[in-house]
Amino acid sequence: MEALVSFVTTHLTGLLSKDAIVFIISLMPILELRGGLLASSLLGVPYLRALILCIVGNLLPIPLILLFIEKIVLACEHFGPTQGIARRLREKVEKNQASIQKYDFWGLVLFVGIPLPGTGAWTGSLVAGLLHMPRKKSFLAIIVGVLLASAIMSIVSYGVLGAFLH
Repeated sequence: MEALVSFVTTHLTGLLSKDAIVFIISLMPILELRGGLLASSLLGVPYLRALILCIVGNLLPIPLILLFIEKIVLACEHFGPTQGIARRLREKVEKNQASIQKYDFWGLVLFVGIPLPGTGAWTGSLVAGLLHMPRKKSFLAIIVGVLLASAIMSIVSYGVLGAFLH
């Protein structure tokens, strides 16, 4: 992830403001808030401003994903070139289905909040949407998960005291 964050920040520096770079990285799947906080620490963006940019950027696409992911995946399953992608998305959901359904709200919170490869708000929204979890409950769980991820990644990106000294 660090290499991808470095690549994006390097290529956008000079074209966009530091705040815009952090916000855009936080919007992106895979990078999300985790990448945004790493980028903000590399770019020297003050912690509180970076945290707000990253949380807002990470949460902004989530309602749209929750609303439309089922239709998008269904369409992809019926279109030759995207069938493989749709199949992998369904497999990802099936792989995590038991854990998330077993723990329901808190399962989704932990899935989104613990910064492991392949987890985060985008994937959590995908899972919630394809499992037909109630949207309001899912969105709330994703918000809590993003806040958990922000706490963990703040320590990783800025250090325990560094977050408050920036």
